[in-house]
Amino acid sequence: MAVKDRETLRAMLAERAAAAAPGGLAEQRAGIDGLSAVFPVPSDVTVEASNLGGVKGEWVRAPGARKDAALLYLHGGGYVIGSPTSHRHLVALISRESGLPVFSADYRLAPEHPFPAAVDDAVAAYDGMIKSGIAPANIAIAGDSAGGGLTAAALVAIRDRKLPRPGAGVMISPWSDLSLSGASHKTRKDRDPMVGGEGLSGMLSAYAGTADVKHPLISPAFADLKGLPPLLIQVGSEEVLHDDAVMLRDRAEADGVDVSFESWGGMVHVWPLFHPILGEGRDAVARIGSFLRNHIS
Repeated sequence: MAVKDRETLRAMLAERAAAAAPGGLAEQRAGIDGLSAVFPVPSDVTVEASNLGGVKGEWVRAPGARKDAALLYLHGGGYVIGSPTSHRHLVALISRESGLPVFSADYRLAPEHPFPAAVDDAVAAYDGMIKSGIAPANIAIAGDSAGGGLTAAALVAIRDRKLPRPGAGVMISPWSDLSLSGASHKTRKDRDPMVGGEGLSGMLSAYAGTADVKHPLISPAFADLKGLPPLLIQVGSEEVLHDDAVMLRDRAEADGVDVSFESWGGMVHVWPLFHPILGEGRDAVARIGSFLRNHIS
């Protein structure tokens, strides 16, 4: 079944790529948000527009979600596209598997809002979650792709701004090195249909602007990660960003952080996003749920 699932995913990605007409940023944003129509949220999951710390977003709650704990989710999309809408079905499954309500942050995007807007919004939403009455140890932060790198950057910024430490962090296919120095950017460029080099270059330019791309809050693979909470890092073996995840793991381990690292054979970038048609996507989210249940008291 797994082989069939993978073939279905690659066929879907090829079909969407062929159907995608050239367009501007608005069309790209609408395109990824279209995943909400392809993969609707189950009817027993509630979605509520909200605001935390001045950051818009939405609460996504599976049945039985806790009231005394929560997850802050930071969507992917290269800092220029993506939204709570595009990732709602993924967040819904994470809520179900973890037993946590999830605030999916609609953080500001580049190029309208370059660095450090996304980091500032992530920290503000976390601070707002604490001020809502949830104990920091009962809060986790998670994200995928750029949102995975943003998760690491937010954890560093939270520490440096002397806010209380959250209970855990989860990074799916994190984009943690915007200098694009990892060998996998070359060795896997023809193996991952989700991410291309030219697309990444345009996104990093829009987000980083004139800032140093190795700034620790832009590329947390180069940050001091001492004092961060336990981390789960998941990455697919076929990913252009595979080495970004490895670099982040190595840096975290060198800085004494408790890191669980998973490299999933045959998987492409952010494969859990396709969990409705991919068994390995569902399995990966189940692992995330188990990790969060074990680390959020």
